[in-house]
Amino acid sequence: MGRVRPVSSLEVQQAYSSLAQRYIDLLGSLDTVHPDDLQLIERHLGHLSGPVLDLGCGPGHLSGFLHSSGCRVTGIDLVPEFIAHARRTYPDVPFEVGSLTDLARPEEPVSGVLTWYSLIHLRPGQLDGALIGIRRLLAPGGALVVGFFEGPVREPFEHRVTTAYRWPVDELADRLASAGFVEVERSQRPQEGERRPHAVLAARALRRHR
Repeated sequence: MGRVRPVSSLEVQQAYSSLAQRYIDLLGSLDTVHPDDLQLIERHLGHLSGPVLDLGCGPGHLSGFLHSSGCRVTGIDLVPEFIAHARRTYPDVPFEVGSLTDLARPEEPVSGVLTWYSLIHLRPGQLDGALIGIRRLLAPGGALVVGFFEGPVREPFEHRVTTAYRWPVDELADRLASAGFVEVERSQRPQEGERRPHAVLAARALRRHR
């Protein structure tokens, strides 16, 4: 395989903006999310009483799902077109344009964070900093759910939008541990048709971390 060029957050934003409506049409509804994944997300985030962030919320369908579960959820995404769509579609949910790698500390500690395929474009050297930043947002014991592409080795590949990475589950779990999390659940699903192998890790923020 030839060398795949890493991309910047600006390039990610521009790539998704250029395909925003197509992405919304193809993937912007709960019908595209496996029922087992919805149950896992609700199990770890749906009961939380404090604020929840959907980082990289895309068209906002999972933010809407969490809101319907009773969460005080806010959706955040780099792509203005996604945020405009989400605000129209889920008017009761707050949405903001922003980057998960440059988040301001909220007024109160966050109870939960969802990153559903929103870490996939980060280079390995960027991922650790992003996870540490998320850990700092969370209250002790706060929940994190990460959805991502699974693979036998960590490697970049040509995603249909822009360069993405697949991760071995154990390696991503180790990176979560280094950032101050403890794994509480994992789910893996092999390739189904054109859908690449998929994994989810649910974790809790440790009460003390260096």
